[in-house]
Amino acid sequence: MPLHLLTHLSTLAGSRAALPLLKSGSLGWKESLANKAHALKESLDAAGPEAWNRLDEELAAEAARRHQALLDGIEAYRRHPYARTLDRPPEIWRQGSTSLLDYRIRAGGLPVLVIPSLVNRAYILDLSARKSLMRYLAGKGLAPFLVDWDSPGPAELGFDLTAYITGPLAGALEAVVRETGRKAALVGYCMGGDLALALALHRPERVASLALMATPWDFHAGRDGQAVLVRALMQPLGMMIDAAGQLPVDLLQAMFASLDPGLNAKKFALFAQLPRRAARTRDFVALEDWANDGVPLAGPVAQECLFQWYGENSPAKGRWLVAGRPVDPARVAVPTLAMIPEKDRIVPPDSATPLAAAIPGAQVMMVKGGHVGMLLSARAVSQVYRPLARWLVESSVQ
Repeated sequence: MPLHLLTHLSTLAGSRAALPLLKSGSLGWKESLANKAHALKESLDAAGPEAWNRLDEELAAEAARRHQALLDGIEAYRRHPYARTLDRPPEIWRQGSTSLLDYRIRAGGLPVLVIPSLVNRAYILDLSARKSLMRYLAGKGLAPFLVDWDSPGPAELGFDLTAYITGPLAGALEAVVRETGRKAALVGYCMGGDLALALALHRPERVASLALMATPWDFHAGRDGQAVLVRALMQPLGMMIDAAGQLPVDLLQAMFASLDPGLNAKKFALFAQLPRRAARTRDFVALEDWANDGVPLAGPVAQECLFQWYGENSPAKGRWLVAGRPVDPARVAVPTLAMIPEKDRIVPPDSATPLAAAIPGAQVMMVKGGHVGMLLSARAVSQVYRPLARWLVESSVQ
């Protein structure tokens, strides 16, 4: 919360701070805005000092209005009565802090092991009765199981990605195969898609098909500056992670916020205007509750993801190793689907498409919306849930 408030205040204050630079003609503008800025300055100069003073007053008033709208939205969110009430599905297997949740409605059906990211809680895939990929798949006769990582316990704090993939993730897959007597389809969301890919290569005899949803691969695509920043921060971040034994939730949240510093102000200002009892309002609160219910990353995992994935781009360069072997998409030998959101800011399409291109015969499905919107928007059922369920069934009979 302090981060979001301070970011918003500093952004608004920057508008007034830049006014003297505009007045002197020394403020740099994007090329597309330069002509309009020059015309604005000429108009204000012609109107005299009072016009400049009036503009300063209007900027201050607008800044106050926008910040109050953010505060109103935050207060409306805090006071909303929504609380998650979905029953937790049966837990049929556990290893350490990792459990396997059984969403089956009836016996039979293709077993589907759904793998979320290690970064956030798994229930983004089962957010509410209306917004649940897991319950939709079960309703279509599939046998879905969800990996719930939870916060790393004492044992998991020493895990790297290999330990997670060859340990609890491989164990969850074995539990699904043992429970159903069939090979399982793997569905990975975000970072979970990378884990699903590595698992499919580690246990190919247990895997029927592979679906990758908003899965990153080329971590430098369109983000050269980000790689430079990660490398520059490697030493201080590494020392912090070593000292804490993990990457704390607050730091993770700050990293996500940096992708779009103005997003929170926009969405909370809009939320303040929504009817209190509307379904859209409850959906917003449910999503924000999930977003603020994060988990830390185990230290070795954090170092591997930040410094090898984001810093060195090891997956795209063929240098990401699991159990000593490169995670090579060209070795995937099962039907594969890549679902890529067109407006994803967390995993831009340029990051996800190289993975699909590297997997022999992979089918690519571009979907509307963003990273979370692909799961929760009004179009999610028609553009993601339904096509995914159909593809899983069809690929299982090939």
